[in-house]
This record gives sequence, C-alpha cells and structure tokens, in this order.
Amino acid sequence: ELVQTLNEEGVALHNLASLPHISVAGAVATATHGSGETNANLATAVVGLELVTSGGEIIEISRGEPDFDGLVVGLGALGAVTRITLDVEPAYEVRQRVFEGLSWEALFEHFDEIISCGYSVSIFTRWGEIIDQVWVKSRVTDEPEQVENDLFGAAAAVVDRHPILGLDASSCTPQLGRAGSWADRLPHFRMGFTPSSGEELQSEYLFPRRYAVEAMEAVRSLADEIRPILQVSEIRAVAADRLWMSMNYGQDTVGIHFTWKPERDAVEDMLVQLETALVPYEARPHWGKLFNANAEAIAPLYERMPDFVRLVERLDPRGAFCNSWLKARVLGES
Repeated sequence: ELVQTLNEEGVALHNLASLPHISVAGAVATATHGSGETNANLATAVVGLELVTSGGEIIEISRGEPDFDGLVVGLGALGAVTRITLDVEPAYEVRQRVFEGLSWEALFEHFDEIISCGYSVSIFTRWGEIIDQVWVKSRVTDEPEQVENDLFGAAAAVVDRHPILGLDASSCTPQLGRAGSWADRLPHFRMGFTPSSGEELQSEYLFPRRYAVEAMEAVRSLADEIRPILQVSEIRAVAADRLWMSMNYGQDTVGIHFTWKPERDAVEDMLVQLETALVPYEARPHWGKLFNANAEAIAPLYERMPDFVRLVERLDPRGAFCNSWLKARVLGES
C-alpha cells in the first residue's frame, strides 16, 4: 500500500526488503533491512515518529532530537506507534541480473568486489560445493549499461530464476537486465504472489563486515547438518547506522539468512550449533526471526542496550508492553 502511494507521487524509498509482504511498522521496529553495502536498513528512512505510551502520553519526535535513535527500532517495547514519517527520493528504475555457479574460492578472494558490484547484491547458497546464484540489482542511469556475462567465473543466467532451486520463477521479480520500477526490482518476490516458498521458518545473523569470510567458513563447517533442513541461505551486506537496537548499529555488516524447512525442533537444535559457531564474530540475531540467544548473551553486543532499557522503564513503567519474549531476549528477567 505504501509503495503504491509513493509511486503515484513519483517518489521512492532508498531500499526495500526481500519480501514486500511486510508492514512498515514491523520493518522499522525490527530494523528489517534489504541489501546493499551503501544501503542502511529501512528504519533509517524514518525522520519522524508518533508514539502513544502505556500512560496515554503522545510522543512526537524527529530525527536529531534526544532519544530518537532509541525510539525508532523499538521492538514493540516502548508504546504503540501511530504515525511514521519517512524519507523519500525521486522514483528510479532498477535492473537485475542473476549469475550462477560461483565458486567459494572466487567469493572469498573477491568478496568486496562481488558484494559491491551492484546497488543491492544477494548471494544464494545451500552450502554445497558451489554457490547457486548471485543476484545483482543496479540502479538505471543515463550511462549505457555494461552487460557482463561472467562474474568471477559465474555465468549470467539466460532465464529468470527463483532463489530456491527447482521452484517456479513466476513469483519472482523480473531479471535478465529488464529495467523496471524500484518497487518491482528491489524485492526478490512479486507482491501478488506467495513469497519465497510459502512454508518456511527464517533465521538471520548479522556481524561486522570484517568477519565476513571467517563467518561464512564457520557456517560451512556445519553444512552437512544444515542442508537437510535448509531451503536456501542468502548472504548480503547492510550499511551502518546509529539506531540503538539496530543489528547494524555502529558497523557495516554482512548478514547470513536461513530459509528453513518448517521443521521447528530440528531448526531450533541447529540454531544452538550456529550461534555457538558464530560467537567469535559478534553475530547479532535478526530481531524478527528465530534465534536461540537470551538477553544475557545479546546484551554485550549492543553498546546502547543500557540506554534502551532505561528508555523502556521511563516510557512504560508498569510494563504494559512487556511480554515473555522481551524479557527473555532483550530486557532480561530482573
């Protein structure tokens, strides 16, 4: 609905998430992101916020004011968000191409070049011998397009692809370099279709970009256990921001996303192994997806966590918005 309204006005957001089937408030509250090494997550587009606290107070706050950076990614803990004002820019077009069969050696040797070869880049893998696909989304400019048929040994696809091998690509946004609206290219999936596979669980871990290769190697060490319950993984970059509870606070990040088969017990067992393997790389779990870590483990990863807890205590002193998830994952049980 937002995208349609923006298109009617000839304006656009700087980025979109992989799935368009999400709410604006939910994307903002959980720092849901999209892809692109120079693109910060969707919450960074917020310039103004209106919030109703549990005491009935209406808070109106704008970017640059005290506590604004703590209120935006609020995790539902601060109050009911009733209005959001977003940065927009003139509408633009994007084209995307898919490259297939990238070797791990090429990815590790040329990671910075690959992750920065488009406005938004997504690497899809099932942690096998090779990387299945690299999706490169580029903004259309007045300059002639430089058509590449090879990306460090990966061949350009000649038909549209689905990120999950074997699934029909008709639900995906157009590829093969066909230019189209930002809103019809930045997501991987079309709004009118079931997103991804439709039956899935999701997890994601984001860590400082300097750890990208080591973190991928750590996940590859678990490949034999991961593959039986995995549909696909997506590797992508997100730019740093200053929002206190954002997974990208203070650091450019790389995220490893997992689209799991709907096998809850097996996935939760796998998350314990994954999180243990990723501890050395300061991996922050995506707030809106499945993870195992508790508040005690997560707190050291967020420099502004104490400030956020104080903000929660001030705006919601009676705990009306608190729940078991917030206690277990964010605020602690005290």
